[in-house]
Amino acid sequence: MDIDRIFHSSEFFQPSDGEPIRVVITESPVSTIVAWYIQPQQEIPAHLHPHGQDTWTILAGQGEYYLDRAGTTKSIVKGDVVIAPTGSVHGVFNNSTEPLIFISVVSPSTAGYELITRDE
Repeated sequence: MDIDRIFHSSEFFQPSDGEPIRVVITESPVSTIVAWYIQPQQEIPAHLHPHGQDTWTILAGQGEYYLDRAGTTKSIVKGDVVIAPTGSVHGVFNNSTEPLIFISVVSPSTAGYELITRDE
């Protein structure tokens, strides 16, 4: 069995002055593992996965995590594990002066993606 099972996350984080860059670490039918590096004042817009769950493990930094279409947020920080069950709105705005760095596990890989509009 010749399959990579250990990955060094630091090799995948890609800071960007534009939009945050989603870097896939590995993918299988069961899940997609993604590295995120969110600069201060950057965001991952509110969205949902209609057919799966997205779990984030926060490695560094902090941000305001979107909870619903109304724009309700809750602070997340280093050490948090944040779960968006199937169909739950989520996203994040880095309102700090430090990068927000985390690993996302989307399961299954066919979870889909829908950008949502906020209720105003």
